[in-house]
Amino acid sequence: MGKFNRKVHWENIYSTKKINEVSWYQIEPKTSISFINLAGLEKDAAIIDIGGGDSFFVDYLVKEGYTNITILDISEMAIKRAKLRLGDSASKVSWIVSDVNNFSPKHKYDFWHDRATFHFLTDSLEVNQYKETVENAMNKNGHFVIGTFSKTGPLKCSGIDITQYSKQEIIELFHTFKIISDLNVKHLTPFETTQDFVFCYFVK
Repeated sequence: MGKFNRKVHWENIYSTKKINEVSWYQIEPKTSISFINLAGLEKDAAIIDIGGGDSFFVDYLVKEGYTNITILDISEMAIKRAKLRLGDSASKVSWIVSDVNNFSPKHKYDFWHDRATFHFLTDSLEVNQYKETVENAMNKNGHFVIGTFSKTGPLKCSGIDITQYSKQEIIELFHTFKIISDLNVKHLTPFETTQDFVFCYFVK
């Protein structure tokens, strides 16, 4: 069997499934919105959403008048779909097609948001690379929000193994940041099932 190709997998998902046919679909990403509101950012703050391709979080950010938004996703198709949905407003956003662990930020960010990308990194080398990228990419006093499947969450997503995390495990992994708050969330999928998430909000 050949080596699993993460990019090919996600391009296939976004090419064959409608927006409301994936488990992570949220018409209103309330948890993400609550964290960015808590951060109290200026409208020109540098914001990046990791794995945010087809998420509605970017719609909220644009609507609220944030002017320095970057969306990173491994899937070009996911980003194409988001651009199509946003229409003319898509030009207000910087779009990056990349695996997060191949991402070399050209500038630093004030708010790093990751809902459900990190738990797909199941190899310790990938986890460490992600940690290094976040640490190097954040401005001093920058805000870092990460949401993963919790210990009572799914073991797989879209047919891929994931790594479950407890709040304490996330805090220990990102010990160079100061934990501000954490939250357990039950996400209701379009299939009327629930997925247990843990979110941690840090400041550098």
